[in-house]
Amino acid sequence: MRLTLARLKLGPADLDDVTAFLADVEHSGSAGTLHKLPRAGRRPDLLLFVGVGAGDEAGWRAAGAKLARSASGEPTLTVLLPDDVTPAAVRGLGEGLWLASYRFRLGADEPPELRRVVLAPPPSGTASTDLAAGLAVAKVTAESTVLARDLTNMPSDEKTPAWFAKRVEKAAAGVPGVTVTVRDPKILAEQGFNAILAVGGGSTRGPRLVELSWRPRGAQRHVVLVGKGITFDTGGICVKPLSGMKLMRKDMAGAAAVVATTLAAASLRLPLRITALAPLAENALGADSFRPGDVVRHYGGITSEIHNTDAEGRLVLGDAMAYAVRRLRPDAIIDLATLTGAQGVALGKRTAALYSHNDTLAGQLADAAATAGESVWRMPLHDDYVEALDSDVADIVNSTDVGAGSLMAALYLREFTGGLRQQWAHVDMSSSAWADSADGELAKGATGWGVRTLLRWLETTS
Repeated sequence: MRLTLARLKLGPADLDDVTAFLADVEHSGSAGTLHKLPRAGRRPDLLLFVGVGAGDEAGWRAAGAKLARSASGEPTLTVLLPDDVTPAAVRGLGEGLWLASYRFRLGADEPPELRRVVLAPPPSGTASTDLAAGLAVAKVTAESTVLARDLTNMPSDEKTPAWFAKRVEKAAAGVPGVTVTVRDPKILAEQGFNAILAVGGGSTRGPRLVELSWRPRGAQRHVVLVGKGITFDTGGICVKPLSGMKLMRKDMAGAAAVVATTLAAASLRLPLRITALAPLAENALGADSFRPGDVVRHYGGITSEIHNTDAEGRLVLGDAMAYAVRRLRPDAIIDLATLTGAQGVALGKRTAALYSHNDTLAGQLADAAATAGESVWRMPLHDDYVEALDSDVADIVNSTDVGAGSLMAALYLREFTGGLRQQWAHVDMSSSAWADSADGELAKGATGWGVRTLLRWLETTS
């Protein structure tokens, strides 16, 4: 779908129709509510009246999503904007239109009928250049979210770690200033990424570690984003039941989000250094699968005793985070992971769990999520259960039976933050990564959760 800005106004007869219709219909004006006025033999032959609520960015995003679905059978849609429209409103409108229009199909597919949307601001009001800037940011945000959705929706018979790495390289090739390093199993073994190798050992499709870097000249701040990249999760020897396995192609949604966010930040030329780390593995059941009772030595030396091979995401994240702390030395580290079912039990489908010892960082991320149209809830990160991580034969165990599953995973990851414990945040977004049905700007399937939140946070901290 192409969105453009152009001047347009209704004629006197059209305004009379609008005035009469609004006087007769009960239109609350709440965000996303919509009424239709057909006009046979007239141009335009259909008028849509959509509510924007308080007129903030969220209201305009909801309006855009509703318009995208309501006008899906039309080739062109023109949206008349009010005098007081802001760049933030146009950004929300654009995101809603683009994201709600998303669909994922394999193979040949007919393009959507709604191919062009014209945004028509009034002659007076906000300068078109400012509105165009808001629309441009919306486009980058939507395209990056779509990339994350596409990567997550891709079936795992094709989506191997190698495939994912090549897809990132292809996406990065069109973004100036971005570099990509891909570590294959041989390099992973040479450099000591033993947890990634252990998780991927049961599959014939070997693991990878993708390092995507945006390093603008003069950047004063460095942020590392780490995303869990399990391209399919059988559970390994601790095999999942069918109900828990059928959507495991989404278990790399964190990796998809961090690489898409970094590409978006580079496209917007944000003035801070960003490194995305995507540890990729297929947790399969095979002769070389790692076992309960094994001890894995992570990058940097921490050892984990394996109690559950289905708690594999934290293992690959541990390798990547230890590498970030020891070699990259960032100012902050944020990890995103479809990590635990407990997150969905606690917070449902739309809200991710946020863990951090840093009140400022946690507040910034929560504000960014709210502005972006996503949702997080800060969870307690205390030491009440930390002794449960103790092992008789290693430094820590990768799974416990004390409950508090999402918290225990966060406490496990905390062990790999080194001196960055106070500059680290963990986001468990397992349920938020997938939508069972279309809702607002979300299409059924992968949501691309986290791209919008991380990009907003990076925009405000750069």
